[in-house]
Amino acid sequence: MKNSTINEKTNPQIIVSGDGTKIGFWQSGSGPPLLLIHGTTASHQRWSAISPRFETHFTVYTMDRRGRGASSDGPAYAVQREAEDVAAILEAIGQPTIVLGHSYGAVCALESTLLTDKIRKLILYEPPIPTGVPMYPEQVPDRMQVMIDQGKNEEALTYFMQQVVHMPDHELTAYRQLPMWPVRIQLAPTIPRELAIDRNYRFDPDQFKSYHIPTLFLLGGDSPGLFTRAADVLKEALPTLTVDTLPGQQHIAMDTDPDLFVKEVLDFILEK
Repeated sequence: MKNSTINEKTNPQIIVSGDGTKIGFWQSGSGPPLLLIHGTTASHQRWSAISPRFETHFTVYTMDRRGRGASSDGPAYAVQREAEDVAAILEAIGQPTIVLGHSYGAVCALESTLLTDKIRKLILYEPPIPTGVPMYPEQVPDRMQVMIDQGKNEEALTYFMQQVVHMPDHELTAYRQLPMWPVRIQLAPTIPRELAIDRNYRFDPDQFKSYHIPTLFLLGGDSPGLFTRAADVLKEALPTLTVDTLPGQQHIAMDTDPDLFVKEVLDFILEK
């Protein structure tokens, strides 16, 4: 594939996923392929600040998950459709690829391992794997939907960050100053369907009995217990998974301590 730079002046490459949805992705750098998958309320722009750090080592691919940016949406939403999108990009890349997924994007990445053999190593940064313990108060999705229906996207986004991500006030204040905040406000209507993961998605260990991909679970040292429980569930099911704790961090270490985040990712990727 032809190299390009990840920026808004570059036209994305487009692939067609299994259900006909068009998925846009960008390519930059040179070296072995590395695919970065964003989480809820984000787009490929979520990686703009740190992707240059990876481009000296890898050919970096970033994608817009379905329903945002350069990607269209499908008729019926499910985590499995998102996994098909990831697998379609990996098949287009055409060679063993390192995959890094953040939050909900990590769930999509994990599920894609059931659909493709093109993943060389997998990095999961705090995927919200359901563990039988509620991730958030039951009323959160409905309250968010009311705010969104009233055009209060920023209020809904703030509510999500507080109630679901458990972002402390000082971190949320800093988060609002980042260039991605206006994008996240615009994408707030995609949040409720992804929150339904707690109701409609179950991680099935039986599907991963032959799992063999070297996998790293990144866990913030100050993150809420739901992510520790998720790590425990996956560690029991995936024999090749290791857990690495990021001291003093929570759910967005790529923003709050990018040096630490990049170091931990590179250490895992480059280890023999």
